[in-house]
Amino acid sequence: MPEVKDGFARDFVEFADPAKPEEIFRCDLTWLTSYWSCIYGAGCCGIDADKPDAGCCSDGAYYSDEADELRTLEVAKRLTPDMWQFFDQAQPKKKSGQLRISEIGLDNDRKTRKVDDSCIFLNRKGYEAEGFTGNFGCVLHHLAQKEDIHFVDTKPDVCWQLPIRRSFETREFGDREISVTVIGEYERLAWGDGGAEFAWYCTANTEAHVGREPVYKSNSNELIALMGAPAYEELVKFCDARMEAIALLAKEQKKNSLPLFVIHPATAANQK
Repeated sequence: MPEVKDGFARDFVEFADPAKPEEIFRCDLTWLTSYWSCIYGAGCCGIDADKPDAGCCSDGAYYSDEADELRTLEVAKRLTPDMWQFFDQAQPKKKSGQLRISEIGLDNDRKTRKVDDSCIFLNRKGYEAEGFTGNFGCVLHHLAQKEDIHFVDTKPDVCWQLPIRRSFETREFGDREISVTVIGEYERLAWGDGGAEFAWYCTANTEAHVGREPVYKSNSNELIALMGAPAYEELVKFCDARMEAIALLAKEQKKNSLPLFVIHPATAANQK
């Protein structure tokens, strides 16, 4: 099934941040109650047509700040040659040096280093070597599985956040300003001009809307990290109520009623 057209209308909910009542969360219920799921290794075509097995790891990950890079560097020190294809390439040139996992990208921003035209942390499909027992895909993801922790604690910020997007707005009311944190979908449009160049993108593809649970449940760890636990608990209440109402309408088969809820088109198409 084809990618659905972007830029469609969405349902949002707004509520005060329980931890900071003077600030507001604005959350995209259409996205958060969709059934998107990461299908890397199970149908993902990758953002570059010539590198389908690279998923969205073709260009490496841009760090959100210095702390993000330092945390990734510390995590990388826990990787071993048997699990990381590019272990040797990452080793410092001098004995006392740092791991060589970073480089300068566009606009002089720092990012994970590219090796063989993709991220240094991406084990390539089909790679074999003596003593290597790792799987293809992100070795930082594999490390989290090995250590029985969530990959929020091992991957660069952008890697564990995607395809959830957190952005910030300011509203003016006279002389007063209110901070608004927006939680939504990192859709193709959010990438700007670069997004149009992607050969394939998962959030709007029906093939990826095959989750067993809606996004607000399947990505709870990521949302808690982005919002804080109190705000996430508030979000769950709104999402649960929405899911119950949608189910009730479907049960009563009110096909001629007004469209009270905007269902994500990719989820809707997959459920037909």
